[in-house]
This record gives sequence, C-alpha cells and structure tokens, in this order.
Amino acid sequence: MTNPSIEQIFPALTWRIRQLAMYPEKEITDMELAEDWDGMHFGLYYEHELTAVVSLFISGTTAQFRKMAVLPSDQRKGFGFQLLSYVINYCKEQGIQLLWCNARVDAVEFYKKFGFINIGEPYLRNQIAYIKMELTF
Repeated sequence: MTNPSIEQIFPALTWRIRQLAMYPEKEITDMELAEDWDGMHFGLYYEHELTAVVSLFISGTTAQFRKMAVLPSDQRKGFGFQLLSYVINYCKEQGIQLLWCNARVDAVEFYKKFGFINIGEPYLRNQIAYIKMELTF
C-alpha cells in the first residue's frame, strides 16, 4: 500500500470528486465555482488515483477553503484529515493569519480537531445546514 501524496492540481480535476462526494444528484457541469480559476486546488492521490480535493482562495493574510471532498468509497480513512493538515501547513508557510470555511454542521467536530471555532449561528443553504468556522495562526 502506498502513502498518499498531495499536490497542486488543475481546477477542473476537482469537479468529479466534488460531484461524487457532495452533489451526486447534480451534473458535473454544476461543480465549477465562478472563482475556481482564481484559487489554488490541491489533490490527494492514493494508489495513483485522485481521492480527495480542496480549493483554497487567498486574499491578503486571510484564506478560505471550499469544497473539501473525499471519494465516498474512501471516506473515514484519514484522507480528509491529511489534506486539511496540508492546507493548514501551506497557509502557515504563506503567512496567512486567518483560515476559514463554511462548514457543514455535521462536520463541525472534524474541524474542531484542528482548532477551528464556530463563528455566528448555523444557516441553511440548499437545505443543508452550515456554520462559519475560523482558525487563527
């Protein structure tokens, strides 16, 4: 078994993973974010297959990550943890002071493991409950 590797990837490579993991009922053409071409995208490869993705958008010393997704067949194997750890370390190296996301409420405990804290109150978007979470460095 090979260790996962993480590298920067082309934005369009994120779309299939986003669809399979987060929006299986939607078309792959619905997966592109208007901001995708302005962001950075990281992919975790496991046994030579793109298995997890995340998109990072940096503005000054603040960064937001969006659309972190792991293939359904590979969830709960630690790949999301490894990918977010990589993004956090990358942000620290870039001098980012605040990293934030709009987390699905059912994933809050996952983000708390990294030190993220809830900001504000949960809200609904497309029948899914989210809450803003932040990590300061």
